[in-house]
Amino acid sequence: MINPKPRPCEELLAQSVRGKAACSRRQKPWVLAATVLGSTMAYVDESVVNVALPVMERDLNASLAAMQWVVNAYTLCVAALVLLGGAAGDQYGRRRIFALGIAIFAVTSLGCGLASNVLLLIAGRIAQGLGAALLIPCSLAIIGAAFDEDERGKAIGVWSGSTAIASGLAPLLGGWFVDHWSWRAIFLINPVLALPTLWIAFRYLPESRDSEARSGLDCRGTLLAFSGLAALVYGLIAASGLGWSNGIVIASLLGGALLLAGFIWQEKRSPAPLMPLSLFRSRAFSGVNLLTLLLYGGLSGAFFFLPFLLIELHGYSALGAGAAFLPFTLIIAVLSRWSGGLLDRFGGRRPLILGPAIAALGLLLLAVPAIGGSYWATFLPAMIVTGIGMAVTVAPLTTTVLNAVTPRHTGVASGINNAVASVAGLLTVALLGTVAIAAYDRSLDHQLALVGASAEIRHAVDAMRGSLVATVAPGSLTQEAAQIARAVIDASLLEAFRLVLLVAAAMALAGAIFAALTIRPDEAGSHQREKAPA
Repeated sequence: MINPKPRPCEELLAQSVRGKAACSRRQKPWVLAATVLGSTMAYVDESVVNVALPVMERDLNASLAAMQWVVNAYTLCVAALVLLGGAAGDQYGRRRIFALGIAIFAVTSLGCGLASNVLLLIAGRIAQGLGAALLIPCSLAIIGAAFDEDERGKAIGVWSGSTAIASGLAPLLGGWFVDHWSWRAIFLINPVLALPTLWIAFRYLPESRDSEARSGLDCRGTLLAFSGLAALVYGLIAASGLGWSNGIVIASLLGGALLLAGFIWQEKRSPAPLMPLSLFRSRAFSGVNLLTLLLYGGLSGAFFFLPFLLIELHGYSALGAGAAFLPFTLIIAVLSRWSGGLLDRFGGRRPLILGPAIAALGLLLLAVPAIGGSYWATFLPAMIVTGIGMAVTVAPLTTTVLNAVTPRHTGVASGINNAVASVAGLLTVALLGTVAIAAYDRSLDHQLALVGASAEIRHAVDAMRGSLVATVAPGSLTQEAAQIARAVIDASLLEAFRLVLLVAAAMALAGAIFAALTIRPDEAGSHQREKAPA
């Protein structure tokens, strides 16, 4: 998906100042070049894959569940391991961990591009996520350590602007690759970017560490978090084919819940926890993370299914589907400065209520168009409204997270909030996939009965269950029968897509409601900071 959430800056800057590295003026442009290139690879792969999913599903003869894993395997590793990656950089050297992450990402991207089946592709995505979890937190920490305080803001601006532009253009570029070459190109381009990045890293980047970092890594907590999330996601995805009463599904969901409970227990007793639980005693911090979970969950779910809707039902090319996201990205980029000014004028609470509510309206509008009609009259207004809603939300959300804790906790607070956003997408994509398949199958039965379908048509339609790729194998069907089968599939797909978009809109609206209930005006102010427990 296209993730408008800014990556953690303040936490890495505070830590990196303690681990200040000697950096000459000649080195500084190279520092920016390496960190921008490395981060761009990781962020682009978060958003570019979505527009290729329908083609991947068709080419690899896979199911929707497999495509969910193509997305979630990457997100799972980033969500569960990114805090550990940052801690490893602080202790063992940020350049070293950054370079290791780049190398892993490049090699595994090559594996993804050459994968002969969907299982190999999913395995490659898991390893890609590991590389991303190492390089993402170290990239900003390297900038913070290399630049003086009076230069740091400008350097961060270059980094964030470059990665935001790359993430925004990624679906467009990915769509072009899919249409004019192959979906494999979106992975094979990463090793090409990795080679100069590694050369710059070893030649020009200074090494830095956090001299005050706690020794040891919370590997047990990381393993529990990863295993728990993986079990939950497996159960949610498997439910679409096995049913909620299946023993494997129940065992996976219960096992995931128990593992995550074990993670919380581990965090209570760990000397260097990934997620200090004391921060959640702050009502504002808990409220804004709940808002993040709901809003970014809804957005991730909607943007996972939108390329299927555009390509399979509305006949868009992959390039056209990628271009459909551009208004959303551009609006957030253009209005980000204005959004920051809302904090000074109104505080954070009102934007955190209004922004998600506007985004909910935009997601609701995505569910309105029937098959046909121009992009300008159907999806463009929805993307504009959703973009405005997120633009109103992003800066106040990040600021409220930081204002809800003491200055020395801003690092871990922002890291937790970014992890929550990733987990939200992870779980929502898994859950809504199951919802979509169930709605699709019900609608297929209804539409087949409605048209009085023959046995041949039923057989052709039944072959499409479990997949959201609207392809009808002609077989022995007459042209008229094939048209009827395609009409049944189209109507059922439209009903399924509308349902998941309505659920996504409801999640965003629920986020606005919880923000109103949990965030007080004085807790979301742009200059006040709550005294959180140590």
